[in-house]
Amino acid sequence: MASTEHEALVMLFRNRPLLAPELIRQALGVGLPAFTEARIESAELAEVVPTSYRADLVVLLLESRPVCAIVVEVQLRRDEAKRLTWPLYLASLRARLDCPTSLLVVTPSAAVARWSGRPIELGHPGFVLTPLVVGPSAVPVVTDARQAREAPELAVLSAMAHGKKPVGLSIAQVAIHAAEAAGLDEEAVGLYADLVLTHLAAAARSAMESLMQSGYQYQSAFAKRYFGAGRQEGRQEGREEGLQEGLTASLLRVLETRGIKLGAKARSLIEGSRDPKQLELWLTRAVSAESADALFDPPKRRRTPSKSKPRRR
Repeated sequence: MASTEHEALVMLFRNRPLLAPELIRQALGVGLPAFTEARIESAELAEVVPTSYRADLVVLLLESRPVCAIVVEVQLRRDEAKRLTWPLYLASLRARLDCPTSLLVVTPSAAVARWSGRPIELGHPGFVLTPLVVGPSAVPVVTDARQAREAPELAVLSAMAHGKKPVGLSIAQVAIHAAEAAGLDEEAVGLYADLVLTHLAAAARSAMESLMQSGYQYQSAFAKRYFGAGRQEGRQEGREEGLQEGLTASLLRVLETRGIKLGAKARSLIEGSRDPKQLELWLTRAVSAESADALFDPPKRRRTPSKSKPRRR
């Protein structure tokens, strides 16, 4: 990957300061004061204590003045030392900014999410810190292209949380497309793509790479460079033959992963196809098809019967 997973996750929140309050409100259902601006604040928390401490990120919500500060901590594993420093982060930040403070812990691990959410007893009666935690189950499933375009960082986070599920390929498609359309620099788009692909199941990742190579929705300058020399492994004789083989292998892996059994005739039809566009169509259908029959002949939408006009006499 272009960066460590920890640094990449922090970048999502740095690139979109609104992501932190959005998750607190929408994913966790916790209220926040009204604000008109969200910006990144200094994460150095050393003004109240002699030792220097640094949080991963601080998001400041303002309405002409600071109304709330959110400490964002990305946690990939258990770290008991954090249970000592997290309360200090909030107390130091509150003293510096003179506004309420909250702690938001973000983790891609369900086990770490459970650990992070344990209340921290400070010792003083009633003085207990219960971190706000966004684990995989709290992250929304983003498959709507419009929603992804409005918040590409949330779409990437969704791919990281749910990429191993059957819906992973659909999330990945809208997330990478949204990242390309967001006007980010190429390094950021590449990092987002790395995050998405790394967290997909093997079959979905192979399918996604094949679709990007084929030009399906993603035939951009970035996609060509991203999947250029050194990335397109497995080609044997020429681009067309390699593309066809990659699409075929991806399609079979997706079907196998989703538990769709193929008869001899259906398998022969797939393996015998030399038409990349046809294979792309089948691969796209395979994400949601319930059977091999639906793959080749998807159910048609029922037409709403039109109202007949009264005859003139």
